[in-house]
Amino acid sequence: METKHAFISGGGSGIGLAIAKRLQNDGRNITVAGRNEEQLKESGFNYVVMDVTNEESVSSGFSAMDPVDILISNAGAAQTAPLLKTPLSMWQAMLDVNLTGAFLCAKAGIPNMIDQGWGRFIVIASTSALKGYAYTGAYTASKHGAMGLVKTLAIELAKSGVTANAVCPGFTETDLLSRSIENIVKTTKMNEEQALKALLKDNPMGRAIQPEAVAASVSWLCSADADSTNGQPIVIDGGELAS
Repeated sequence: METKHAFISGGGSGIGLAIAKRLQNDGRNITVAGRNEEQLKESGFNYVVMDVTNEESVSSGFSAMDPVDILISNAGAAQTAPLLKTPLSMWQAMLDVNLTGAFLCAKAGIPNMIDQGWGRFIVIASTSALKGYAYTGAYTASKHGAMGLVKTLAIELAKSGVTANAVCPGFTETDLLSRSIENIVKTTKMNEEQALKALLKDNPMGRAIQPEAVAASVSWLCSADADSTNGQPIVIDGGELAS
């Protein structure tokens, strides 16, 4: 199998790092990106420092790398507030990183895939791309937008050899989940165990998703077996959307 170059934004920790490790095990050449250079160094992978919300930074980052065959748009952020009390700054920040970041990476990385007649574009979205959650209006809107971006690209690229899909995990055991729990503890009378239980109340399995489970789905989407999977949300949620 020809070695493919996989790029993972937000690849220095959490889901992104788990994806990088899994794809390396699959025989891919790996480049991770993010804003925290120290964290990127600690990952042990080739890296570029990149702010996915900044077009110049994205363009410079992709120019500094070998052409990308597999583009994983994983960089993301989550801030919460009742929708009608959401400040414009929070709204814009969520759109910038979760939606515009995926858009800018797609613009920078996909043209090479088209030229070579093969590629994978995968957005790490969320169950928030497919349903609503209270107090997450800006985040949920950005993730719904990312799913729309994926579907549009899937149609536009359908005859190019490039596929576009999203992986949509529920609450996943990462630093992002830990910060959500901390925020609940600070703003309510719940302890950490109660806060986690509240977040997982709609998950029939009652446990957080592991980053490695997300990485396994990404690995499959990058394989020849997924050649006809296009424009799809691959849901990993313990049965939440089915319940």
